[in-house]
Amino acid sequence: MVRILSVVLIACTVALIAWGLITAYDELMPAGRMWRTPVIKPHEHPIPVMAPGSVPVAGGEAFFHAAAAEDLKAPFDLAAPAVIADGKTAYGYYCVHCHGKNFDGYGTVGQSFAPTPRDLRDAKVQTMAEGTLFKEISFGIPGGRQPPLATTIAPDDRWRVIAFVKSLGQRD
Repeated sequence: MVRILSVVLIACTVALIAWGLITAYDELMPAGRMWRTPVIKPHEHPIPVMAPGSVPVAGGEAFFHAAAAEDLKAPFDLAAPAVIADGKTAYGYYCVHCHGKNFDGYGTVGQSFAPTPRDLRDAKVQTMAEGTLFKEISFGIPGGRQPPLATTIAPDDRWRVIAFVKSLGQRD
């Protein structure tokens, strides 16, 4: 019994000494632990005033989300060859992984889905309004495989992808 009491007393003494050393380190050293460093001094400087116009109050993704699909129009000509070429490049960055190089939904990622992603040369896609395509690319298809890409792809690049997809035409 004396042996157990001695071990407990020694453990308590070691813990008390360790606590005292840590406390002394925090109180006496010029750069204690993280919460006591001279670098971190919250509220030391006033919060700077934001420059006028730095917070957008119009446009952006909220506009696209709130707008009806039939009201959305591309900010440039979707039939322009340069726009279609840029759309092909953007398709290669963002879409080919699921929709594939043949646009049929059998990309390296898309082929593992059941059902596979939509064939982009299908009549349903090719006859779809450009605003509807924009909303599906941007905010996904509810209950479908298309993920929302509004935070991944810039709005102009989404329009360019639509121009490229529309230029493919229907599959025979």
